[in-house]
Amino acid sequence: MRSQINLGRVFGIRIGLHYSWFIIALLIVFSLSAQFHTSNPEWGDGVILALAVATAILFFISLLVHELAHSVVAKSRGLPVREITLFALGGVSQIEKEPTSAKIEFWMAFVGPLTSACIGLLCLALSTLSEAASSPATAMMSWLGYINLALAGFNMIPGYPLDGGRILRALIWWKTGDVERSTRMASRVGQAVALIFIGFGILQFFEGAGIGGLWIAFIGWFLLQAARESYLRIGLKRAIEGVSVSDVMTSDCPTVSGNMNLQHFVEEELLPTGRRCFVVQENGAVVGLVTPHEVKQVERARWPSTTLHDIMRPLDQMRTVTPETPLISALEMMSRQDLNQLPVVSNGRLAGVLSRAHLLSFLQTRTELPA
Repeated sequence: MRSQINLGRVFGIRIGLHYSWFIIALLIVFSLSAQFHTSNPEWGDGVILALAVATAILFFISLLVHELAHSVVAKSRGLPVREITLFALGGVSQIEKEPTSAKIEFWMAFVGPLTSACIGLLCLALSTLSEAASSPATAMMSWLGYINLALAGFNMIPGYPLDGGRILRALIWWKTGDVERSTRMASRVGQAVALIFIGFGILQFFEGAGIGGLWIAFIGWFLLQAARESYLRIGLKRAIEGVSVSDVMTSDCPTVSGNMNLQHFVEEELLPTGRRCFVVQENGAVVGLVTPHEVKQVERARWPSTTLHDIMRPLDQMRTVTPETPLISALEMMSRQDLNQLPVVSNGRLAGVLSRAHLLSFLQTRTELPA
C-alpha cells in the first residue's frame, strides 16, 4: 500500500495518501451529514456540512496518530519506518524490518489500540464537560469518542495482521520462542476471522443491511488476503534460506554503447532479443543500466535523437548488492524501493544483474521441486 500524495513528514516519517482514501473520506462526510441532519435539522445545511467535514478530518488525524504510535515505538527500537499511508480501510505503517523480539512486537502492536482508546476517552470527556448538550462541537466530540473506542476494539480482534493478531503472535512467540511458528498460527487465526467477517457481511447484506454488509465483507476479504500473504511469506523465507544473490543473478547481461540512439536500440537490440535489462558501457567501463521502463519515458518522435546515455540509470546512483548478499536481503531491498533490477557489484566491477524475473523463475522451480 504505497502513497500517491505526499503530505509531508512527522518525526522524520513520510506521511501520504493512497487514492482510495478519497472514497472513504467522501462516504464519511455524506454519512455524517445525514446523521447530523436527522438528529439536529435546525443547524442548517451549511453548518451540518462544515461540521461533517471537520469531524471527518479530525477522525483521519486520529487514525494518523494511531499509526504514528506504532511507528514511534518501532523507531525507538531501531526499526526503520519508511512511511505511513492513509487509505480506504484506515492507515498502515511501512516498517521495513521485522521486530527482533516478542516484547518489541507486543508493544508495537498494543500501543495503537491504546492510543485510539485514549483519544476516544478524551473526546467523550470533552463532550461531557460541554455546557451545550446539543451543540455542534459536542456532537463532533461525541462521535469522535465513540468511533475511536470502536477503532480500538476492532483492532484488538485477534485477526492477523490487525493489532490484535500481532499481539497474539507476540504472545505465541514469547511462549514458544519460535517466530515462524507464531506467525503461521496467527495467520491461520487471521484467515478464520476474515472468513467470519466475509460470511457475516454477506448475511447482513441479504438481510437488508445493504452497503454496510458489503463493506464488512470487503474488510474480511482484505484481511484474508493480508493473512494469506503473511503465511506465504514464511514459506518464501524458508525457500530462499541460505541462498545468496550469486545463485540467482545473471552474469551474461547484453552490453550496449551509451552513444547508441533509442531507435536503433529498440529495433536491433530490445525487440529482437526480448531482454529487459541492458548494461551501458562507455570507454570500456560500465556506467549504467537501461530497461524498457526508461525507453517508455521518451516520446517516440525523439528516439532517433536520444542516446542511451541520456536515459540510462547511472550505476553510481543505483542501489547495489554483492554476490554474497543473502537473497532474502536483496528481495527486501527490491520490495522496499520498488526495484525491478539490482546491479551486483564485486570489487568495484559489475558482476551481474538480479531481476524480478530471475527471482520468480527461481521461486517457481523451488516450489515445484521443494526437495
